[in-house]
Amino acid sequence: MELNQTLSSLISEIQKLTQAIEKVANYQDISLEVLDQAIAFRWERENNKGNLIAIRKPQLISFDSLCNIDQQLAKVKLNTEAFAKGLLANNVLMTGSRGTGKSSIVKACLNEYHHLGLRVIELEKKYLEDLPKIINLLNDRDERYIIFCDDLAFEAGDSSYATLKTVLDGSLATSSSNTLIYATSNRKHMVAEYNKDNTEINQSDNGELRPGDSLEQKISLADRFGLQVNFYGFSQPEYLKTVQFWLNQYQWQQQEDWDHIQLKAIQYATQQGNRSGRIANQFAKMVVGQEMLNTQQHI
Repeated sequence: MELNQTLSSLISEIQKLTQAIEKVANYQDISLEVLDQAIAFRWERENNKGNLIAIRKPQLISFDSLCNIDQQLAKVKLNTEAFAKGLLANNVLMTGSRGTGKSSIVKACLNEYHHLGLRVIELEKKYLEDLPKIINLLNDRDERYIIFCDDLAFEAGDSSYATLKTVLDGSLATSSSNTLIYATSNRKHMVAEYNKDNTEINQSDNGELRPGDSLEQKISLADRFGLQVNFYGFSQPEYLKTVQFWLNQYQWQQQEDWDHIQLKAIQYATQQGNRSGRIANQFAKMVVGQEMLNTQQHI
């Protein structure tokens, strides 16, 4: 009986050792030559092996294309410029209304500062556990890397945010001067909170009340970001101003008068349930596209 238990324990330890060796082998097989081939990359995993994939034609935009977020843009721009120039900078968390330009700011920063050696690596939430490996891979590179985690949110039972917290805390194993984390989320606290979290109260012998540890664990993730920037939905005048901007960008021929276009733009935003830069852009594309189609049909 004891012999069988010993054999089972030995087999289990061998399996663990084999898995660890496979992970190290996969890590060492990752080629860094791809980092010389582009300015933007995506981390992917196939057959349990992670790899960097070059994005040959990244979507780049100018700072001038970002409407009604001047204050937010100024903060992220200054932080990114300092980082690109090798100076001290903070990890960034951008939260708030959808479609207001959070991820667009990252694209604009890459467009503006890639000539200084700035690079962006997209990392999906499902691969967050690979974050320390990615940072180690980049550690000896001369470029400056923003690891971009878009639309982060963690539900109950999802512990992957623990890896992100470890990196943000700057542990000895993951700290690096040439990488920063830029994350976006539609909510301030990326980890879901529930009423039961607030009822987890412990009482000590002297009657002291302490909130449950799980609540503190959840709300502390956002605090790890040195720069937190909040975005808000557009007012109607801001939204219509953005519509006009994009119509001009798409070379609108003004076949309809502006008053009529404004009414249609308001109706479109109401149908979409949101006023934002994204909605304004989509509406402008629709108007100009239909206008061009109408012109072609009458030729």
